[in-house]
Amino acid sequence: MDLSGDLTTTLWTADQAAEAAGVTPNVVRNWKYRGRLDPVRRNAAGQPLFRAVDVIRAEKATRQRARRVYTAA
Repeated sequence: MDLSGDLTTTLWTADQAAEAAGVTPNVVRNWKYRGRLDPVRRNAAGQPLFRAVDVIRAEKATRQRARRVYTAA
């Protein structure tokens, strides 16, 4: 996946976003379902398209949430 372009204007399908973020396409769809990632439009085939920068932010937030440590009170 080429990340050298303008990530604010680059649009990815769920499959492309998953490849770039190192997750499965279902994870990207879950981000969409849970409101963590909003599609900007749909392609000719009707697939949602996501801004690359939004995908990267969603992936980063997910990884940060996974690193939280909870202690017993």
